[in-house]
Amino acid sequence: MVKNGSHLDDETLAMLQNKAISITLPVVYTLVALISIPGNLFSLWVLCWHIKPKTPSVIFMINLSITDLMLASCFPFQISYHIQSNHWRFGKTLCSLVTVMFYSNMYSSILTMTCISIERYMGVVYPMKLIKWRRKRYALAACLGMWMFLLLAFYPLESTDLTYEVKELGIITCFDVLKWDMLPNFAAWVAFLLTLFVVLFLIPFVVTVGCYIGTIRKLIQTSNRYGNRQKTRSIYLAIIVLLVFITCFAPNNFILLVHMIIRLFYGRSLYPAYKLTLCLSCLNNCIDPFIYYFASKEFYQKFMQLFRPKVLLSESLENRRESLFSGRTMSARSMSSGPMDGLEGVKVYLQRQEKAGIGIPPSHKF
Repeated sequence: MVKNGSHLDDETLAMLQNKAISITLPVVYTLVALISIPGNLFSLWVLCWHIKPKTPSVIFMINLSITDLMLASCFPFQISYHIQSNHWRFGKTLCSLVTVMFYSNMYSSILTMTCISIERYMGVVYPMKLIKWRRKRYALAACLGMWMFLLLAFYPLESTDLTYEVKELGIITCFDVLKWDMLPNFAAWVAFLLTLFVVLFLIPFVVTVGCYIGTIRKLIQTSNRYGNRQKTRSIYLAIIVLLVFITCFAPNNFILLVHMIIRLFYGRSLYPAYKLTLCLSCLNNCIDPFIYYFASKEFYQKFMQLFRPKVLLSESLENRRESLFSGRTMSARSMSSGPMDGLEGVKVYLQRQEKAGIGIPPSHKF
């Protein structure tokens, strides 16, 4: 942050000339874009045209795919900016637009993943109580409310010139040097930064971690009689999602907290470390299609069909059985009877269908 008429301190000037930032970020952003864009486009294609019905879980995953694609659309501008030694050539308006898109979509990923974790937790731990809430309009309302809140939270960035001319280096930065008058006073700066950390990260982080731990505990406690293979695979998937969430988002946001404290109160900076940990947050952008979509047997089947059009019916049936978190799985739970939990109910339902000689209709894929 810099006040009007003041010069940049040596620490900020050193950060703008940091070779680790100007080399590492373009390389990482390029690799992420090359994986993320085709991966999320394929995911969006499957979710929109090949998955029915559109359950809340599917709607959240569609929102996550769109979010990841919008974030990836910012990478070419970021790559150009850092390759040219942090020099912005695209004007004030585009600087504000790219910055808002970059950070709002990053936090949208966190909020959407939190919604998915809650939905999955309720589906595993409280399958019957979730039925009345598993409606498309609730998921759509959650996504709409999420985006409205993000646009409101980032309004200071939307209404401010985020470029800054660094005469000492002959460059124009974008968002790397914030002007103090972007917000009216010190209290407003504290409120803005705490909103980023507490509301958009810490609360969703705690909820997501709690939901996945609860989901894993419930799966471990579930009887093995009705699907040990499915249960084990679901536990592994939940653990992977949890570890990826923590690894990608925790370092960046905790460093942001420390940076804003020492910057506001002591005039020091951890901004280079913050910029480098952005790479971890962006890595989540290309991991999402694999852990949320391709880990599903149904998505794997669609992927394989692109290269092997003839898929055996027996493989297709087995694939449909093993998708724990699909919308149809939850519906099958609601059909189960007796004192067994949701996962056991799914297995019994499938067994009853097979004994009766009834195949699983294509529209009821797992």
